[in-house]
Amino acid sequence: MVIITLQRNKCIGCNYCVELAPKQFQMSKKDGKSVLLHSTDKKGFFTLKSPDDSILENAEKAKEACPVKIISVKEK
Repeated sequence: MVIITLQRNKCIGCNYCVELAPKQFQMSKKDGKSVLLHSTDKKGFFTLKSPDDSILENAEKAKEACPVKIISVKEK
């Protein structure tokens, strides 16, 4: 199980997460911020829980590349 969390309100729209993990992230056309696909929102924290371990590597790369450090990735 891979758990990805995005603090969307702090996103600066750099697009690194989309470039490194396009299956998990895309940029919003409305406000230019990152969107964590298939996630649930809880008070500005968008969380995706996926049983697909193959997304872990790209999600980790997106986390490391994020200049404002608003992406967290955990493996359970």
